[in-house]
Amino acid sequence: MAQDDVFVGIDVSKARLDVCLWPAGEWLVFGNNGKGVRSLVRQLAKVGPVAIGLEASGGYERDVLAMLCAAGLPAHRLNALRVRRFAQSCGILAKNDRIDAAVIARFVACVPQRQAVHAPAAARLAELVTARRQLVEELTRCTNQASRTAHGVLRRIAARRIARLKADILLIDQATAEAVAADEHMAQRNRLLRSVPGVGPVFAHTLLALMPELGTLTRRQAASLVGVAPFDCESGTMRGQRRITGGRKPLRDAAYMAALVAGQHNPTMKAFRQRLAEAGKPPKLILVAIIRKLITALNAMIQRNQTWTA
Repeated sequence: MAQDDVFVGIDVSKARLDVCLWPAGEWLVFGNNGKGVRSLVRQLAKVGPVAIGLEASGGYERDVLAMLCAAGLPAHRLNALRVRRFAQSCGILAKNDRIDAAVIARFVACVPQRQAVHAPAAARLAELVTARRQLVEELTRCTNQASRTAHGVLRRIAARRIARLKADILLIDQATAEAVAADEHMAQRNRLLRSVPGVGPVFAHTLLALMPELGTLTRRQAASLVGVAPFDCESGTMRGQRRITGGRKPLRDAAYMAALVAGQHNPTMKAFRQRLAEAGKPPKLILVAIIRKLITALNAMIQRNQTWTA
């Protein structure tokens, strides 16, 4: 890090953006609206920062991130939990908007991050995919609740709600398919993904929306992003069991279902599952191994622009 390098932390809230320029310790405040974000972009363009960090904030950060990327500024969307643990490791226990902005600036200065790439089509698809997942979770909750309901009125209310949720999920599925077909790049990637036995529309659309890096990663990186890469657990002479951790949970949830289908109907994955079972591996380990093998194959297919071959 050069002496005159500038790092920027942005604490995003619904109404405003608190900005810290580090290491100078200068604070700025902008409105979280079109005018405020444009002013922020102009100000940062003059500064020429090395890195700009902002946490994922329930969607309030989307417009800011899009405009920063469009202006060619080095923006990074950060995991809020990692930033908070960084603050605690630095002995910073207090929390307010200015402190959070300063912590974010220090975090991007100390911890290398992959620069965010904003693709409007993928962002719109991610909204649909996320909404579908939330509706499916609500449908599961309502179905479980209805199965334990004794009162007739409550059962009828639950039945109407379940029917409405199912209809909404079908509507989102249609909108998602149309969004993918309307974008040539995503449509081509979707054809490659869907050529794999076991990869259905839900998993393919989830990958397109939530893992745009697919095709640019190593095998280890792809498995880590999904959360199925085993990590060592060792210290001195102790050799613990390797475990998976981290990753993007919505991706992993969709991958579990795809792995279950692929393990039954994809000849390559089925043979792989049988070999592991014969070796005495437990079922969950086998499922995770299938996910890892599947995501590795999909990453290579996108890299080479090739359809599936057994």
